[in-house]
Formats: sequence, C-alpha cells, structure tokens
Amino acid sequence: MHSGFLSRFPLIQRNFPAFDGCSVILQFPNDQEVNTHLLCQREYSKEMERNGTGHTPGKNVLRSITQKKVYIKTYGCTYNEGDSRKLAAVLKHQGCTLVSRLEDADAVIVNTCTVVGATERKVLKHLRSLRSYPLYVTGCMATVRRDAILSACDPVFIHPGEIQAAYAGEGDAPAGPVGIVQVCQGCRGSCSYCITRMARGPLVSADADEILGEVMALVQNGAVEIRLTGQDVSAWGADIGSHLGALLPRITDVPGMFRVRVGMMNPATLSPIAEIVAESFAGEKIFKFLHLPVQSGSDAVLKRMGRGYTAEEALAIVKTFRTHCPGISLHTDIICGYPGETEEEFCETLDLVFRMQPDKVNVTRYSPRPGTPAAGKKDMPDRYKKERSRTLLACAEKIAKSRNAAWISREVPVLITEVLRPGSAMGRTQYYQGVVVKGDFSPGTVRMVRLTKERTYYFIGEPV
Repeated sequence: MHSGFLSRFPLIQRNFPAFDGCSVILQFPNDQEVNTHLLCQREYSKEMERNGTGHTPGKNVLRSITQKKVYIKTYGCTYNEGDSRKLAAVLKHQGCTLVSRLEDADAVIVNTCTVVGATERKVLKHLRSLRSYPLYVTGCMATVRRDAILSACDPVFIHPGEIQAAYAGEGDAPAGPVGIVQVCQGCRGSCSYCITRMARGPLVSADADEILGEVMALVQNGAVEIRLTGQDVSAWGADIGSHLGALLPRITDVPGMFRVRVGMMNPATLSPIAEIVAESFAGEKIFKFLHLPVQSGSDAVLKRMGRGYTAEEALAIVKTFRTHCPGISLHTDIICGYPGETEEEFCETLDLVFRMQPDKVNVTRYSPRPGTPAAGKKDMPDRYKKERSRTLLACAEKIAKSRNAAWISREVPVLITEVLRPGSAMGRTQYYQGVVVKGDFSPGTVRMVRLTKERTYYFIGEPV
C-alpha cells in the first residue's frame, strides 16, 4: 500500500497549471489492506447464499409468462439492453405482446442495474411505484441486491441466465438498425469497488462461430450498426484460447453493409493485445472509436482500486490506437472521490485527461457498493466528490469542444442509424461521432454531410 495514503492530510489548495479551479479536497486515512480478489470471491459467495441462487434457469419463471401484454423497463448498460432485447424475443415467441405504455400492461418486467448507488436508488424508487402490477425483476440487482428489492416490492425474480438459455433455444434475432451482440459475460478483474463482477461472475466468452452467426442474423434483419458488448470486451477469448484481435477480422468478413462499434475495453486486458486489436480497427467496417475506462490518473489510486495497470500504460494504449487510426474518437470513464484520494492524486487525474485529450469523459462520483472490498473504506463527504466531479467535467467539456471545433464546416460521410422523427435522423461518422441530420433518410443510408454546429457530444449537420 502506498505509504502516503495512510497519512492524514490537512485541507490544502493548489493551482494546477493545465486547468483552473483545482478543488479543496479532504483526505481520509485508509483501512487495512486486503486481498481484493479473495474478498470479492468470498463476498460473492455469501451474497449468492443470502439471495438464494438456487433460482436458476431451470426454474422456468420466464416460461410462465405467456399470452400477456408486457411492459419492459431497462436500466444500465448496453449489455443489459442486450438482455432486454433477448427477453423481448422470447416473450414474443411465447405469444406475448410488448407494450410501450405501463397502463396497458398485464405484466411488468424491470431489468435492473446496481453499478452505482444513484442508479440503484432510482431503480428502487421505480419498483415501489410498481407494487400494484404483476411485477418481475431481472438484471444485476436480482442476483446481488435481492434483499434491497424485497424491501421495496414483492416481485418474481427472473435470473439473467434464464433469459440467455431461453433465447438460445427459441429466440429470433431482433429486427432493427442497431444490433447488440454480447460477446462475453463477466470479467477477469478484481476491482475493489465493483459489484458488477459479483453479479455477472468470472469471464465466460461466447463461441466465435455463435458470435458470427448472431451478427449475420442481425444484419439480415436490418442492422447497420453492430454493438459488441460485455463487461470487458477486450477480455473476450482469454478463457477459450483466443483474443479479440482474432475475432474482429472474422466479424468484418460477414457479408453486408454494416459497421461495428466495439464496446468498453479494460486497459489491463487490452494492453497485451493492443497492437493487434488496433490493427484490426483499421478495417473499413469498424468504427474508429475506443472506449477505454481509465478510472483514475493516479497510480496509487489505480493500485488501491485493483485495476492492474498504470496511467502510463493506459496512455501507451491510446498512442497505439492513434498511430493505427489517426483521429480515432476516445471515450473514458473516471471515478471521482475514491476512498483516500488526495488532492494531489486528483490533480494527477486532471493531468491524465489533459494528456489523453478524450472526446468524452463519463464522470462518476464514487459510491460504496455492498459486499465489495472498497465498501469498508472510509468514504469521502459527498460535497467534495461533487466539487471534484464538476471540476473534472468542466475540464473534459473544454477539451471536447476544442476537439470538435476542428470538425466544423468539414464534409464527412455519415451512416444513418436512426430516424429521430419525421424530417430528422441520427447518423454516425466513421469515428462514431453522432450527427443529427435534417431530412428523411432511412437507416443504412450513407450521405455526405457538412458539420455546421457542435453540441459537445454530437454535431448538427446538413446534407451536401
């Protein structure tokens, strides 16, 4: 453990040279260091026992939902959205009708997320409002936060594995312009703050041929954008003797006019294969888009988090991808206010963001998740986390706007992926920049568009 982390620091204020307004931060002492991997495994086992994980796919809860009008609400990540799409396909096969209005439903299914405290509180509030409906709950909260759910309502639980099993047996590939392919579940990490690993378990990679078959079916059903998703996409293949760099060229060989968005990749698993993955990104069918969640720019914080890499190693990955794909869009995730984070460590994160020059930073205020090693650490008052997150977000948005300015007035090809409303569509550049385009365009259309305005995280464009 970093020796400085065990010391109390007084309130200090410092002007960081690259940014304005580096905040006053309070430092807290740390608790005893633990083996995060073993603790995660132990707490995972305990949580499973408490939540009665005998409720497995064999219970066939999902099979009992037939001939009903079903309303599905999804929280969380793209992977959860993939589960909900598979759930919808199974329900349709069982004679159900999906409805978009809650009041029209005979049954309600909530696909939950528990990655941060704020999302969990939002989910629980929604569940309380649904107590009068025939209610089913699935997702990550259904596996690791069942007690919290039962304090809010009395639903029937659908294990996420039951959805996968039912879909494999009888689900049809969803139709639509954007397809989701779950290439793997779980991860190989042992991050001290993460409850998702407890919910999704260790890494399980989907078979390459199954992935290719799903991509082909989605493209045949109208998909022009394929989103590869998982808790850590760059971990794909590590448990089956392969790697992502071998999979991507096979996906792009699938016939059809589509592009692939590769999902979030952990620096720890991407680093050993960065060169070969970056080479595959140069293919025409892959969006030049890298989602690399660094979480902190401080090596000391990264070590306490159990992330398995340094800030310089994360920067090396970015350099590799920018060498192979000049202009690649870069998104990252950062946690503000991790237990024990000093002002100096926070300023190291600001420095990393400045050096990375990302197009977007997803900023999260740390929240302790039950059963994780970090939950036992001394938490920072929320007002300091808010101040840090505001400072970081302001810096990130300044960088994004500066990078966007170079694109204004440029004419670029845009792949239409979504009709927003009559006379307006959303498309993606080859760098996965979102562009709102005036006009009636069908998904799959490629148009030259002049970028006229930037809105920080997307552009307004006019057809040329």
